[in-house]
Amino acid sequence: MSQDDATHEVKLRIMRAETADPSIALPHYATPGAAGADMRANFGVGGGMVILPPQERALIPTGLCMAIPDGFEVQVRPRSGLALKHGVTLLNSPGTIDSDYRGEVGVIMINLGQERFEITHGMRIAQMVVASVVQTQFAEVVTLDTTARGAKGLGSAGHMQ
Repeated sequence: MSQDDATHEVKLRIMRAETADPSIALPHYATPGAAGADMRANFGVGGGMVILPPQERALIPTGLCMAIPDGFEVQVRPRSGLALKHGVTLLNSPGTIDSDYRGEVGVIMINLGQERFEITHGMRIAQMVVASVVQTQFAEVVTLDTTARGAKGLGSAGHMQ
């Protein structure tokens, strides 16, 4: 399969929230091979910032509302540079934005580092990945088929022989 065959384009309609600063860039891919598009903090037309002390969390606005196509979700994921350099990550990672949600997207950030962290207007705070979703039918049964692993729990998959 060529790279052209593997390319899938999904149109994601984005509207800015009423209070959003329109000068803040929409999500974008930093490189041609990037899976995640950078999302930015958007504190509104007047700007602003949040100081996140160690072990504290905050909901950071993005100023974005989305119309995600049916059959897809947007996953919100941490930025590895913020995690490595500052210990700042996302609490519910990956966060899921469902295709039927139309409100403003917020990012729940937490500071697991030792120093306070300043989240500024326009800062890249997360990545968003558009992913396909499969909904399933749930069927209750009395027994399950057997496997070599069976009911062996955490850490047992690497010890099978």
